[in-house]
Amino acid sequence: MNPQPGTKTDPPRPELDELMQRNIDAIRRIERAAHDARTRADRVSDSIAGFCGRPLFIYVHCAWFGAWLIWNALNVVHVGLRFDPPPFNRLTLLVSLEAIFLSTFILISQNRQRMLADQRNHLDLQINLLAEQESSQMLIMMKTVMNHLGIKDEGRESEALQEATDPEQLVEQIQQGISPTGDAADASA
Repeated sequence: MNPQPGTKTDPPRPELDELMQRNIDAIRRIERAAHDARTRADRVSDSIAGFCGRPLFIYVHCAWFGAWLIWNALNVVHVGLRFDPPPFNRLTLLVSLEAIFLSTFILISQNRQRMLADQRNHLDLQINLLAEQESSQMLIMMKTVMNHLGIKDEGRESEALQEATDPEQLVEQIQQGISPTGDAADASA
């Protein structure tokens, strides 16, 4: 019987599932620790920035501005009850103040998110460097086994891959290979 497309036919692998669940739990703990470490100002900024990013924010403002304009510009209410006649100076002031505070809250939230992203990038770099060092060690061990068994390795690449990568030298090579415009540098220039 042929399995239908999209169905899983691989046998269950509890060891792999357990390992993935441990990784997911570790990531969840890291994220929870970062979430719990937020200051009160961070929580307020995140809440405000979160609300501003929702459609409800637009709806509230459309209703608020619409009501303000109808109240103050149209003949719906008596002239004496209008508190901000055209050109709506008070509305302009309120909207300007709101923009200042909202942009500040959003910047605070983005700065915190950038800091968390930087921490994740450092963690990712550390894990990648450890994995590279482990791979280099495995290549050295394989080379030792090959020598013991009398198997020749004629590839020059394997010798180079056995050496640990120097991150600083790699960054320098990347910077030399990229022009200020972000394009790959022309080697013939």
